[in-house]
Amino acid sequence: MDFQIQNKVAVVTGGSSGIGLATVKLLLAEGAKVAFCGRDVERLTAVHEALKHEFPSVESLAYACNVLDADQTQAFAEAVHKQWGQVDILINNAGQGRVSTFASTTDEAWREELDLKIFSVIHPTRAFLPYLKQSDLASIVCVNSLLALQPEPHMVATSAARAALLNLVHSLAVELVPIRVNSILLGLVESGQWRRRYQQRTDPDQSWEAWSAELAQQKEIPLGRLGRPEEPARAIVFLASPLASYTTGTHLDISGGLARHV
Repeated sequence: MDFQIQNKVAVVTGGSSGIGLATVKLLLAEGAKVAFCGRDVERLTAVHEALKHEFPSVESLAYACNVLDADQTQAFAEAVHKQWGQVDILINNAGQGRVSTFASTTDEAWREELDLKIFSVIHPTRAFLPYLKQSDLASIVCVNSLLALQPEPHMVATSAARAALLNLVHSLAVELVPIRVNSILLGLVESGQWRRRYQQRTDPDQSWEAWSAELAQQKEIPLGRLGRPEEPARAIVFLASPLASYTTGTHLDISGGLARHV
């Protein structure tokens, strides 16, 4: 499928693993120039070397950056612009979930969760906005969670922070026109977090496939499995691309049918 983004410049935060990395790979496969960041320098370097080998004809840039630090994020934006002189797409992808109830969530944990989910979007958006404004097809896509609309009591802080991000996307979509701003709402997707939980399984002989299928059944996911990172990546790239040129302020459900709202 041609997403019409060849030679465009895309930026992916949290791009060295999981959904972020799957998105970077898809963007490169579609001929976009891609800059991605992460906090782990060693992992960033290893991932970048692998990407250069896999996509030798497409330019990419790996940059060590904590997007919760405004100065680091600004430096990242300036590095991308210096490298290519343009920015067309920003993918805000950050943060794992916090498992805690209202009773067990401390004030510090509340602040950390809200900081992670909101400022991981505010800082990159603010830093890259001047360059996005110069693009004729600028778009921003935020990776959000189904928790924004369907909160879980055992993830109270994450659910609240995700709902705030949902609202922020709506506001940005109106204020930043003609830049399009959208998000995806994730259900359960294969990740390092789930793999670590699998390592702690009670039955050491149980395969990942059997364990994850059992988890999907427990969570009542109609499709009967967890999502694969490349599946939300396709939705992200679609929303970022000219194929979604008349779509802004919306949220695409990628949950395997787990959503209970209409």
